[in-house]
Amino acid sequence: MIRVTLPAHLRKLAHVDGEVSLEVAGQITQRSVLDALEARYPMLRGTIREHVSGKRRAFVRFFACGEDLSHESPDTPLPEAIATGAQPFMIVGAIAGG
Repeated sequence: MIRVTLPAHLRKLAHVDGEVSLEVAGQITQRSVLDALEARYPMLRGTIREHVSGKRRAFVRFFACGEDLSHESPDTPLPEAIATGAQPFMIVGAIAGG
C-alpha cells in the first residue's frame, strides 16, 4: 500500500479526510502513483498534472522522505520507504504571491 497526502483543496475535491492508501502495480514511481491516484479519484484528473502533456502543474510539488522530487523524472523509482508504505508520498500545493 502506498500512502499519499494531498493538500486540503484536493482532499475536499476527492471527498477524503487525511491521507489516502493506494494499491500500485509494478514499479513505484511518481507516474505510477499519480496514475493510481487519478484512477481511484477521477475528479483529481487535471488538477495535479496537465491533461495532455502529463506534466506536473506549476503550483504543485512532490515530496518523499523529506526531499523535493518535483523536478525528477516521473519514471524515477521512488524511495523504498514510499514503496513499503513506511513514509507517505506528499503532494503539496505551492504558495506564490507578493
